[in-house]
Amino acid sequence: MKGTVHYEQKGNIAVMTVDNPPVNPLSSGVRQGLTDGINKAIADSSIEAIVLTGAGRAFIAGADISEFGGKAEGPSLHDCLNTMDSSEKPIVAAINGTAFGGGLEVALCCHYRVIAPSAPVGLPEVKLGLLPGAGGTQRLPRLIGAAKAMDFMISGDPIPGPAAKELGIVDAVVEGDIVDGAIKFANDIIANGSQVRRIRDETSIIEQDRGNEEIFESARKTAARKMKKRFAPEMIIQCVEAAVNVGDFDAGIKVEQECFGKCLKHPQRESLIYTFFSEREVAKIPDVPKETPTQQIEKAAVIGCGTMGGGIAMNFLNAGIPVKSLEMDQEALDRGFGVIKKNYDIQVQRGRMTADEVDQRMALLSGTTEYEELKDADVIIEAIYENIDVKVEAFQKMEAVAKPGAILASNTSGLDIDKMAAATSRPDAVIGLHFFSPANVMKLLEVVRGKDTSKETIASSMKLGKTLNKIAVLSGNAPGFIGNRMLAGYTRQAGEIILQGATPYQVDNVLLQFGMPMGPFQMNDLVGLDLGWRARKLGGMKPEDVPITARVADKLCELERFGQKTSRGFYIYPEGSRAGQPDPEVVSMVEETSAELGITRREISDEEVLKRCLYPLINEGARLLEQKIAIRPCDIDIVYMNGYGFPEVTGGPMFWADQQGLDKILADIKKFGEEYGGEIWEPAPLLMKLVDEGKTFQSLQG
Repeated sequence: MKGTVHYEQKGNIAVMTVDNPPVNPLSSGVRQGLTDGINKAIADSSIEAIVLTGAGRAFIAGADISEFGGKAEGPSLHDCLNTMDSSEKPIVAAINGTAFGGGLEVALCCHYRVIAPSAPVGLPEVKLGLLPGAGGTQRLPRLIGAAKAMDFMISGDPIPGPAAKELGIVDAVVEGDIVDGAIKFANDIIANGSQVRRIRDETSIIEQDRGNEEIFESARKTAARKMKKRFAPEMIIQCVEAAVNVGDFDAGIKVEQECFGKCLKHPQRESLIYTFFSEREVAKIPDVPKETPTQQIEKAAVIGCGTMGGGIAMNFLNAGIPVKSLEMDQEALDRGFGVIKKNYDIQVQRGRMTADEVDQRMALLSGTTEYEELKDADVIIEAIYENIDVKVEAFQKMEAVAKPGAILASNTSGLDIDKMAAATSRPDAVIGLHFFSPANVMKLLEVVRGKDTSKETIASSMKLGKTLNKIAVLSGNAPGFIGNRMLAGYTRQAGEIILQGATPYQVDNVLLQFGMPMGPFQMNDLVGLDLGWRARKLGGMKPEDVPITARVADKLCELERFGQKTSRGFYIYPEGSRAGQPDPEVVSMVEETSAELGITRREISDEEVLKRCLYPLINEGARLLEQKIAIRPCDIDIVYMNGYGFPEVTGGPMFWADQQGLDKILADIKKFGEEYGGEIWEPAPLLMKLVDEGKTFQSLQG
């Protein structure tokens, strides 16, 4: 059995310490140890109360995911909790560190709870497609009320000790030694008659919620908005409804177990657990050992303080790292700093920051118009216009002033890192750090290695991503890297489909129903249709040479319909609204363009729209794996879920492809190739190989 629970007597108190490094999950040995320890303490007449705590930095960090789906050894968690519940001697949880999932449910089964100020508690099961299945959905509403309990469980986000006390989850916050504090707390209980307080028997709070359907309607609206397409939130709500409206604890537990079983069988669970492990897997680089030395990043510099540069600077400020921002003149600096301050002020208005915190962060920001003043930075990131010649010039200037050992990075979204590195005498220190817009919000960081980038630079950059609270994924150096290279086929197909018979609104709706945060034409309006249009004009492209998939967008631009910025694009945006409304004029324009190109329009099914937009992602993803631009399928999945909004409930494009069946996808790709032709529908050799061998992308994970 894995894990153990140490038993020690301190006077009249039994102290039980869960020891299952590194985070004390509820493995078989822990469940057995808890059961044996409680029974031992109950049978010992010299013991008047029990204190339960954890070894190391965790109390109990939840269930042992490795045991999911296997045959459980020893007592089940429910058996263990029943033993605790039946104790006539008070049990005090001394929450010394992380108490997540089943760990917090164990604490809720204790009669009292004290917590260290730094200890986080949470019920994050929803993020794995599950629900708290050890009485959490029944005990928590009895303790803090249905509305607060549902909000806590549906968000899945942890809170620190003081917030847990304020919410009512714990009884006291203990400064200093948590076990000593819990023993004192237990002795106070003994002095007051050794009262045992079982949450399962508490009814006063849920009786106040009974009959209030508005609580549950509000929870469902919140879940639909924040946890789009997720199955588990509705199951959580149904469990809390049972706790409130049925009232009987055992009947509620039965509902909880039924709903937990439904979650276990739902395909989202497998996808979300895959995502959980993938986020950790992408941090591992096969040829960069864990012990590789890393550069300490204590000062940063960002070249450019526009939308991207300002957002990148905010990431460093949020992490407490001073930033020197370089711009062409003082006016540009002032404008950029003003936007950064405005972004922070919005956070203050929303209650997410205090004015003092804003002042502290802004104090770390300084500006300059001279490259020479970047000489002390440990990392310099250029975030300027996406033009290779301009970027090469910037690297020459960076090289001239950067101190030895400094990392020289580009925020390019797809240009050649090696060409920039060649402009310096230290290509080993050059790397791509592709932040996604808005950089201060988006979680993804594409780290792009050049052919000469050193292992130390790679390791330092991956570590920096973690410091900045990003999910960093390593990509090889190729046009578009992982994300934008795959995106090209997706957007091109959307453009072709509307010319062949669909409308932009049908295409967007199909992708929205699939779970994307917005469709390709909504995205175009958000980014601005004029960007590509102006680039084509500046490049001297003749109208007849414009790709047919850009013809409609260019016509809209000729009418000064640039998207959200002008309140008109593919959609119409009522004043002050970001929610676009379909426009019949755009449909007419699409139909006219089809006629001009000699394309006969036809009805296109939603199924075809979805396949033609998503299958190019899969096909190109296979090529990225063949060419070793992406290390593993999970790297592609994490990029697409965190950078492009691919729904988490699918596990990402490559995992989703496995679920659909690679043989079926390959057959459709071949069929589309016969119908429409083009390189996009040429099957990737790796995809054909996997189908021939009856394998999946997951077989490549290693």
